[in-house]
Amino acid sequence: MPLRKSELEPGQTFSAVLVEDLKRTQLVQYAGASGDYNPLHTDEIFATQVAGYPSVFAHGMLTMGMTGRLVTDLVGVGRLRSFGGRFTSQVFPGDDLTATASVDEIRHDNAVTIVALSLRTANQDGREVFTGYATARIDL
Repeated sequence: MPLRKSELEPGQTFSAVLVEDLKRTQLVQYAGASGDYNPLHTDEIFATQVAGYPSVFAHGMLTMGMTGRLVTDLVGVGRLRSFGGRFTSQVFPGDDLTATASVDEIRHDNAVTIVALSLRTANQDGREVFTGYATARIDL
């Protein structure tokens, strides 16, 4: 059940574990689903020996999509007004990701109640991998 205005206040936070022990298979599956076959995400030899990374790493949009799941779990499907952010660090196979959504404000916009959220996703070491924002319609 989506959160309602009566259940929210500025400064409130919600967290969820998005993935534990991210698998290389998930990176390949996302490559197929998204059509993004950049070898940095699926080819270990290319990622390490050609590009110089320690390993293949997740697509940024995979991280953003998993973070978006926290938002839709909170506000409900079909209520999102805006969602964006930036990728701040790579996500590698084996990483655990946890996202946090913080309520920035609750406002009225043309007779619709809107919640504005700040988003942060971090790995098991506390390293931030994504920061962002979302706004969504909520019920009273």
